[in-house]
Amino acid sequence: MRERLRRQQGPAVEAVREFYRQHELRDPGATLSRYLWFGLVSGPAPAFQPILRRDELPPEIIALEGFSEILSSYYQEQKIGQLWRQVQPVYNREVERLHDPLSQIVFVASGYLREILEPSGPRTFAVVVEPLVGRITNVRNFGDHYALVLSGGEEIPTDVIRHAFLHFLLDPLPLMYPHVTAVKRPLFEKAATAPRLAPELKDDFASYFAECTVRAVELKLKRISPGEREAAMNRDDEDGYVLVKPLFGALPKFENSEPSMKLFFQDLVRAIDTGAEARRLATVKFAPADTARPEDEAAAEEVARRRSAAPTTVPNDAEVLTALTEGERRIAEKNPRAAEASFQKVLTKYPDQARAWYGIGLVALLDHDAARAKQVFGRLTTGEHAATQDPMVLAWSHVYLARIYDDEGNPEVAKMEYQSVLNVEGGPEQAKQAAQKGLAAVGGDKTTARP
Repeated sequence: MRERLRRQQGPAVEAVREFYRQHELRDPGATLSRYLWFGLVSGPAPAFQPILRRDELPPEIIALEGFSEILSSYYQEQKIGQLWRQVQPVYNREVERLHDPLSQIVFVASGYLREILEPSGPRTFAVVVEPLVGRITNVRNFGDHYALVLSGGEEIPTDVIRHAFLHFLLDPLPLMYPHVTAVKRPLFEKAATAPRLAPELKDDFASYFAECTVRAVELKLKRISPGEREAAMNRDDEDGYVLVKPLFGALPKFENSEPSMKLFFQDLVRAIDTGAEARRLATVKFAPADTARPEDEAAAEEVARRRSAAPTTVPNDAEVLTALTEGERRIAEKNPRAAEASFQKVLTKYPDQARAWYGIGLVALLDHDAARAKQVFGRLTTGEHAATQDPMVLAWSHVYLARIYDDEGNPEVAKMEYQSVLNVEGGPEQAKQAAQKGLAAVGGDKTTARP
């Protein structure tokens, strides 16, 4: 295939080659990265137009502006559609060979985390088989879209695939509960000094927390001996992934519970004893930076991620973060008075703090005070105080408003609120599912469940 492509001639071929020369980088891997991103975010032939808005595109794609038109001309001149039909059976065989191992990874990982995958949901995980990329396994995500580019071959990179899929399942959780994870930030600040910690994680607490959670779950799913597991956690400590060990230690509590990881995650985080871990870290020696390069760089895994924006409404204030966490814990205990005291403590210092107001709304629900709840959630969904920078608060506030209006016999307004949930960009999938169920049932005889 490569030789056939090299022998191609024609104006469009020369245009592609010239474009490549003009955009070639000194690092061949960085050059390849640009075109991998292009392939992942481009629509079908022959137009190859981006499937994302310009402001959502990875920077690498912006650098290739104009390539879609050149590639389209090349596709038509060289009859690439016809060529694809000739080689498609080869790709199909690779896809078929990967199907069962991939299905097993998805089944085991999602089963352990008790997560139900929604094929029609906004988040996607795709595996692309492309032998022409060489012996590199590329793991990439842009926003809510995750992709794994495999080169094929006899050996299936099971560990890499599992790791990528666990990221797909677990990455959103630290962003959903930033005020819960924030209490553990002092441990991260210590870990960020580790020479071997991935540079992109040193200033990204949410991604760091997700990485440690993924590694902890991996140790549960891998078939390794207790000694091998302990050695792996020691290596994680040395490399700076110091939350792996306490998260792994907390997983039995999750295993003995009923909720999905998405719902249990807050309790998993709270199970980490920050003081005890700080004392343990005082005895951990980080390994020096390893400058040795792998013998076969082409076989190395390349990971490229695009960060999701964390809510900007949670202040970097330890006292406030503690109060928010305490208030949420009291809500879970159905102790409205203690919860209200914690949230009011936050509002005394930050009168417009969205998560504290959201907590006050939950207190009103526990008190069965529909009028007060409607007032608070209304504040969070409309007007100058709307929680537009916190998708979790905004989406769930619409859900609770819809339920209140439905209970009051106002189904049309309830429908509008449920529909608003579906329009919240970056809103939790669970809130959107609640909205869809609400839309299906609104105005009926079913009693809406209360939190």
